[in-house]
Amino acid sequence: MGLLLDINSNIVKELNSFAHNGTNLKLNGLFKIDSERSIWLGKKWQNFYIDFSKQLIDKEIFKSLLELAEQSLLYEKISSLVSGNSINTSENRSALHSALRLPKDETLKVNGLDIVKDVHKTLDQVELIVDKVHKGQWRGYSGKPITDIINIGVGGSDLGPFMVANALKDFRVPSRLELDFHFVSSMDGTQIFKLLEQLDPATCLFIISSKSFTTVDTFYNANTAMEWMLEACPIKKLVLKQHFIGISANPEKMSDWGIFKENRLLFWDWVGGRFSLWSAIGLPIALSIGMKNFRQLLAGAHEVDKHFATTSFDSNLPVLLGLIGVWNATFLNINAHTVLPYDGRLQFLPNYLTQLEMESNGKAVTKSGHKVEFKTCPILWGDIGPNAQHAFYQLLHQGTQKVSCDFIAPIKRYHDKKNKSKTDEFLVKQHDLALANCLAQSRVLAFGNKAVSNSGELPAHKFYNGNQPSTTILMDELNPHTLGALIAMYEHKVFVMASIWGINPFDQWGVELGKVISEEILESLYVKEDGQKYDESTESLLKAVKGKV
Repeated sequence: MGLLLDINSNIVKELNSFAHNGTNLKLNGLFKIDSERSIWLGKKWQNFYIDFSKQLIDKEIFKSLLELAEQSLLYEKISSLVSGNSINTSENRSALHSALRLPKDETLKVNGLDIVKDVHKTLDQVELIVDKVHKGQWRGYSGKPITDIINIGVGGSDLGPFMVANALKDFRVPSRLELDFHFVSSMDGTQIFKLLEQLDPATCLFIISSKSFTTVDTFYNANTAMEWMLEACPIKKLVLKQHFIGISANPEKMSDWGIFKENRLLFWDWVGGRFSLWSAIGLPIALSIGMKNFRQLLAGAHEVDKHFATTSFDSNLPVLLGLIGVWNATFLNINAHTVLPYDGRLQFLPNYLTQLEMESNGKAVTKSGHKVEFKTCPILWGDIGPNAQHAFYQLLHQGTQKVSCDFIAPIKRYHDKKNKSKTDEFLVKQHDLALANCLAQSRVLAFGNKAVSNSGELPAHKFYNGNQPSTTILMDELNPHTLGALIAMYEHKVFVMASIWGINPFDQWGVELGKVISEEILESLYVKEDGQKYDESTESLLKAVKGKV
């Protein structure tokens, strides 16, 4: 019917009953009647502490959600995921992004092949490129060393590398040259036009990232870059060899475009685009932070993979994140979710998670082809907390929408600067201010005016209702290992939610039809005669574009 369970099963009925009896789901009351709430809903694992106590659940609901996971065969689904079974049913593929972070000494055979060997062979190729660029040995057509790295991609080939490279700028490795990193994704040419005005073609290295190596958005930008390079050096073979790297699951298409064999990095059809930053798609990350740190990013994710596959559900962080996500979206009808990092380095994490969750779980059809009969993925957005406080927190605190929130913050920042200078002391205080705001905002969202003991009688416009559910994720500090772990938690959260809902999180057919129609309309832009090929609205818009209105 939609869930892997029958929608009318006892456990679903029970959770619906809890949800409809909303008078008992008041955070002020839940904390009042359960003095140990923060203990059993506060989960410590390695460098993380996650507080689920401000979610609208009690012990009965918690127990029922765990039972929902059991009856949804989640154990079996996790085993299928990490074993390489073809769980991407609409494309008959595995979804083995977790294999990208397996250590070199492990083995995972899929269709008789040990894919770990292939993964590490590619990682070794990435390391060779990183080493060559950092030593100034990768040189352009004029003999000058490369100083500017330009990643051309879109979606998963852009959002993941861009987010991580920005989040880990503190971990950039010193190299012989000062490298600058640029990311181009917009199809309208705005980004690449502005960028090419500033760069020296003799020192640019373009990374073309596309799983299919046919993505229209990416190749309009790549072709523009190529023409720009040829204006500076008309020897195309030399330009291709010294200035273009291709990353794809389609070596034939890379060859057709002209990418030299030694400049081709491969990943596999069992790696989804939005799960691909751990593969060769992560080359810009590795170039930025070095291979040692890139391997730490992989190691942090692998630790979560092991935790996810082996830990009981009541202490399993991705499972709990996913179950609470299902509870909020499906049972409580909270159809908006916001991610609020209180660290400027995580500025682009909400954008990344928007794609990860909404492209994965924005589905209305089950794996068995039935229409779902309940709400699945909520609308997700976010921003760094201080910006959000001055933008959309007004709606969170006093609006009419129910919104669930994730607060994310490192506990330590600038701790290596203590007692060094007055400026350093103020930096430490600024981080303390961010932490204080993070904790304060989650408190007010939960308890409203009752967060202040002496609030007294207030006019209506100063009233805070509270009872907005949130999870707070604290990590000891932000580094490659903890960031890798954090991203992997959210990846597995998405899988948990999809497993409960019975949908496929690893395809994205919803983006295909628009691509097909855009190609038709592109042809129509160049046709002088008007016709009635499209609907009236589109026809009138085409006339406006052609100046005929």
